[in-house]
Amino acid sequence: MAPQEATEIVQDLERSRQEFLSAVAGLSDSQAKTRPDPARWSVLDCVEHVTLVEERFLGFLQKAEKLDAPSVDKEKEAGLMARIPDRSTRIQAPEAVWPQGRFASLAEAVEQFNAGRTRSVQFAEERCDELHCLASAHPRLGPMNGMEFLILIAAHGLRHTEQIRETRAALKT
Repeated sequence: MAPQEATEIVQDLERSRQEFLSAVAGLSDSQAKTRPDPARWSVLDCVEHVTLVEERFLGFLQKAEKLDAPSVDKEKEAGLMARIPDRSTRIQAPEAVWPQGRFASLAEAVEQFNAGRTRSVQFAEERCDELHCLASAHPRLGPMNGMEFLILIAAHGLRHTEQIRETRAALKT
């Protein structure tokens, strides 16, 4: 992988982290736990979900098969970064990553999110030369390489950053 590509995915992961943290900043635990409607997630629910998904995706990457030749699809990569954050289409998360109240406070949830994101960034930095050679499968999106999974992690965080902003606006927090 070109050094520029490795730098770009790390920057995308860090930018996604900063936007996510900015979206939750300044909320009390009470505000973070409030749902704008019984059928919608609270901010704390969103943080829990993003944290769980990131851990799951990183697990897929850590167990990925290493191919002899890289699999590079720049069009797919760009499509993931454009499509995943777009909230115009609602997507039902798999039950395994539904929020279950795993965190007692927003601070605890944010700490776990940050720890997971740090592991994702470290993975990107340490394995940058082989990201396109890693092969795993996403339950809905099918076969993906390591770069595509890291893009998905960053984009998924951005998707829920928007959801958090929507929730805050609905609650006027």
